[in-house]
Amino acid sequence: MNFNMEDAVAILSRTPQTLASLLSGLPEGWLGCDEGEGTWNADEVVGHLIEGEKTNWMPRLAFMLSESEGKPFPAFDRFAHLAAERRTTELKLAEFAELRARSIERLRALIDDDALLERTGAHPAFGTVKARELISAWVVHDLTHIAQIVRVMALRYKTDVGPWAEYLGILKR
Repeated sequence: MNFNMEDAVAILSRTPQTLASLLSGLPEGWLGCDEGEGTWNADEVVGHLIEGEKTNWMPRLAFMLSESEGKPFPAFDRFAHLAAERRTTELKLAEFAELRARSIERLRALIDDDALLERTGAHPAFGTVKARELISAWVVHDLTHIAQIVRVMALRYKTDVGPWAEYLGILKR
């Protein structure tokens, strides 16, 4: 098992800064590119991460630690951000940073004993899951969306790189 709480927090706490460094001040051409119908652009991914901060990771963890093991925690609407009010990416990045800072603070307060990492809850689709698994999934979820954003941005120039496409692995998905 590779999980370590401080290692997890190291990634979780850096995600807002990573996204801000990557996306702040970019023209719409970069923020709005996607992989086609039914896929998300960078701005939409940030909206999804905000929704996760509000209704997924910490609410589920708190529920898992306070409710009985057999009671499923609430489902997460992975697409709720698509119906949210339109705002600039800059405002979304700022909100995400604020929400994530609060989540990290709450995470540290809730998990004050490593034994709590083994507490279980009932995921609506997966069944029994551990707190450690939920936190690990949160970390990997962040990394997945960072990779998604970078991949989508690279694909914007897929036809523009000409023969170099052969050597640019990010374009070979």
